[in-house]
Amino acid sequence: MNNDRQLTAALVAGISVVAIFGALKHWKYSQEWNEFIVQEALPAEGLLLGYFQYPEAAEADLAVVEPGLRIHKDAYTALISMRAAANDDGVELILLSGFQSHEWQKKIFFAIKSDKDSKAIERANAFAPPGYSEHSTGYAIDLGDGSSRNSDFEIDFESTEAFHWLQDNASKFGFVLSFPNANIQGVRYQPWHWRFEGTETAKRQFRQPNELTGKIK
Repeated sequence: MNNDRQLTAALVAGISVVAIFGALKHWKYSQEWNEFIVQEALPAEGLLLGYFQYPEAAEADLAVVEPGLRIHKDAYTALISMRAAANDDGVELILLSGFQSHEWQKKIFFAIKSDKDSKAIERANAFAPPGYSEHSTGYAIDLGDGSSRNSDFEIDFESTEAFHWLQDNASKFGFVLSFPNANIQGVRYQPWHWRFEGTETAKRQFRQPNELTGKIK
């Protein structure tokens, strides 16, 4: 009987330690994030280091492209058509990433610190801060070239057949390059990152960046 009580006590203690550790870890991340926000007070345009804030897509609005990769159902239809057209022209478009929840963005944003001794503000120069990524909407996608996988998420992607094809044809399917070279938002050049604006709902999601660039008044 005493052994059972001791075992139960040990289990409870173990669970408590795990819970406390998890709470402290969450507090640490929250604390760092709050300090980051204070340090980088938002200017009038609502930008945070060049990024606008975006809502998270509803689960009901997401469609599975392949295991682990989902995008907004409207963007899904356009992407399937665009990939088929590219394939007809001998170009294989690879979907590298799509929808990212705010929670996932936060985990990735802070996980980078375990690999690099960097502050939040430094990491934000390479990755959108949590809640400030177009991927939250489900309309943003990262694309690669099936015949040049070493260019995935690299500036070199601009030299691939896939990128050249996208420049000539992506707009026909409602996709636009989010962060071209020397963009007015000041975000690093990302030739692989495209967003869908093929519906009025999608366009409303990106009203702020389009107003900033003068696409809409």
